[in-house]
Amino acid sequence: MASKNFVLDTNVLIENPRCIAALRNGEENRIHVPWTVLAELDGLQRDPRIGHVVGQAINALVGDETVTFLPPLADDVAPTPGTIGDDRILGEIASSALESPILITNDRILQLKARVRGIPVEGYRDSVPFQSESQRYTGFVMDGEDPVPNCFRWENGQPVFHGPDGPRAVTWQHEVWKVAPRSVHQNLAFELMLHPGIDIVSIQSEAGYGKTFLALAAALHLVFERKDTPYRKIYLVKPVVEIGARMGFLPGDIEEKMHPYIRYVQDLLLKLHDLRPANRVFQSVEAGNMKLNPKRFEIQPIAYVRGMNLENAVVIIDEMQNLSRNEARALLTRMGEGVKCFCLGDTRQVDNQYLNESNNGLNWVVKKLKGFRNYAHIVLKGERSRGPITDIVLRSRL
Repeated sequence: MASKNFVLDTNVLIENPRCIAALRNGEENRIHVPWTVLAELDGLQRDPRIGHVVGQAINALVGDETVTFLPPLADDVAPTPGTIGDDRILGEIASSALESPILITNDRILQLKARVRGIPVEGYRDSVPFQSESQRYTGFVMDGEDPVPNCFRWENGQPVFHGPDGPRAVTWQHEVWKVAPRSVHQNLAFELMLHPGIDIVSIQSEAGYGKTFLALAAALHLVFERKDTPYRKIYLVKPVVEIGARMGFLPGDIEEKMHPYIRYVQDLLLKLHDLRPANRVFQSVEAGNMKLNPKRFEIQPIAYVRGMNLENAVVIIDEMQNLSRNEARALLTRMGEGVKCFCLGDTRQVDNQYLNESNNGLNWVVKKLKGFRNYAHIVLKGERSRGPITDIVLRSRL
């Protein structure tokens, strides 16, 4: 079969940086990239919304010495967005010495223009969405892969935990503060959070899979039910992106200032209190005062924790994807002796305008701590979640 000359458009490289190897098909075909595509990638890598995805495409090009690049047109200037850039791509293809070049693009207008210019064109539909490190590493390793400390592997239909005490099958279901896991992944999250040899656990999932609920149940169990732990208090730390500098104008103490943003935490605590009384979390249950007892449970914004030294406590960091790398480091270095830390979040829901799916606190934690013997990570999956509406939304990928 004759070798083909594929010319890649910008959108194809961004949608799936692996398209280079797929289209080359071993050594069968040749891959070419126009000068204008490089210029467009250079501009897009500065876009905070998609810069992390563009970076993957650039890395794929840098790491592949077999890709060739079409030179710019003789009168080339920096391309402007839109149709002018498309026209220059077609001009660079027409001016090249390639034999029967085939343009690969999913831009329909560019496909039509290529047909008018007599340039063969095809679409590329094998799109692979970007995944952050916290999404790619699910807490499981595949057959043939070396185990990572505190990971799981499926063996004979059962999850095998490669923990501090060696590999063992997880054949039981935890019940924590009378919370029964709804999926095997929730059960394994409990396994990690309750293990005495693991100090820090990160949990990635979309909304609705129960990360905060599970973490609160585990924290209540460790602080109030278990007698063999050093934990005496629960801290919940949350970045409040929406308030910023305006937080000081809200009336009341810290809890009252935070109330609009942590109402869901109090609702979850009341739900857990209904399952099993958690009187010490609240100030006076008998008097109907369900305000949090600061001696036992404290909710703190990130700015307040930086100057603290946390000891003998369970610390829950919620929505960690909205922390920067420096903020995550500053927070985690506050953890002293006798601390268990749960880092929760979803890198697909970054609200901080200065962060993205790759450059955020949760992803940096997974990227840098993976492999340490007192750290573990898991991605929650499964059918059942918050409720039937959430279920169909997650399953439909809305």
